Amino acid sequence: MSIFRRVKKALGWEIRTAKPEYDLNPIIYSQLKPFRLPLVLVQVIMIIGTMGYILIDDFPILDAIYQTGITFTTVGFGEIAPISPAGRFFTVTLIIFGFALFTLSTAVLIEAVIKGRLFELYKERNMLYKIARLRQHFVIFYHNEYTAQLAKQFNDNHIPFVVVDPSEDMEEIAKEHNYPYFVKEEPYKELAFLKSHLSSAKGAISLSKNISDNITLIASVRLYEKELGRSPFLIISNAETQNEKIRLQKLGADKVVATPSLMAKRVSAMAIRPDMENVLDEFLYKPDTPIDMEEAFVGEDSWTVNREIKDLHLRDRMKVSVIGITPKKGKFIQMPKGTAVITPGCKLLLVGNQKGISKSKRIISLTEKPDDL
Repeated sequence: MSIFRRVKKALGWEIRTAKPEYDLNPIIYSQLKPFRLPLVLVQVIMIIGTMGYILIDDFPILDAIYQTGITFTTVGFGEIAPISPAGRFFTVTLIIFGFALFTLSTAVLIEAVIKGRLFELYKERNMLYKIARLRQHFVIFYHNEYTAQLAKQFNDNHIPFVVVDPSEDMEEIAKEHNYPYFVKEEPYKELAFLKSHLSSAKGAISLSKNISDNITLIASVRLYEKELGRSPFLIISNAETQNEKIRLQKLGADKVVATPSLMAKRVSAMAIRPDMENVLDEFLYKPDTPIDMEEAFVGEDSWTVNREIKDLHLRDRMKVSVIGITPKKGKFIQMPKGTAVITPGCKLLLVGNQKGISKSKRIISLTEKPDDL
């Protein structure tokens, strides 16, 4: 890396290579169109004034430009050289045209600032450039209390996300709830997908309390996914009833949370086993926790098939515990005994640190028993 590039990087002057999928520059240029006429007129008057002083009073070209500038802007510096009566008449005419031009320019500027969206567009363009640098982020559609709580969890766990909502005061909402990236747009439109850089996102989360909004969004995201020809998005949604949950899953949602049901289960856990609730808060919901939970799939050719859980020695060697088994055709079994037999195609629910879980999953995927076991 050259010294110049190092200096640019240290000062934060690196050129932004990631470009938004939606270009706002044409709209910004259309907002700047009213300024073209005043700028052209300024150049015309400067040329006329310079030529006039050269022809009337034989000014050198630099003196003519200077005299035109101070006359045109009415700064009142006076004459830089004696001017003939004809030159003074020309000067008065130049002052009148200059005053008229500045009045016109001021009116155009005020109208463009008050009625236009120039400043808003610049701020939105800066936001789109920031979003364009995100990869494997989540796009959260619709702002409400669920979104605010989810955003807090994502921020605590350093998970990148973009919030999309059509509210007019979206900028104030983002500041209040600490949304680092946001888009003010109708969620189900392709424009919202482009601005939120959904093409490079890991998944979409629809948290509207209206099931129709969630249905429309899920269908739109799946269609957009097919247009891109990319791997499926992880789509998570919420539902108010169990019936809505089933409908959303059939329509293409990967995960659906029935809010009343989830709250009931959480309150039940707190009432029946308060200590377990403390464990969940401490290890699963706490940011940067050393404890993690993942499923390990047992293939039909895995060496662990038809062996007992205790034969894996995961707790002794990896500090990992098997807290659940889901047979290929069966219901989830919680807290299985060490003598429980592992069947082909089942899933083992592992709890431990990330390093231990990764090693355990690699061991389970082997076709032959490792020598060190």
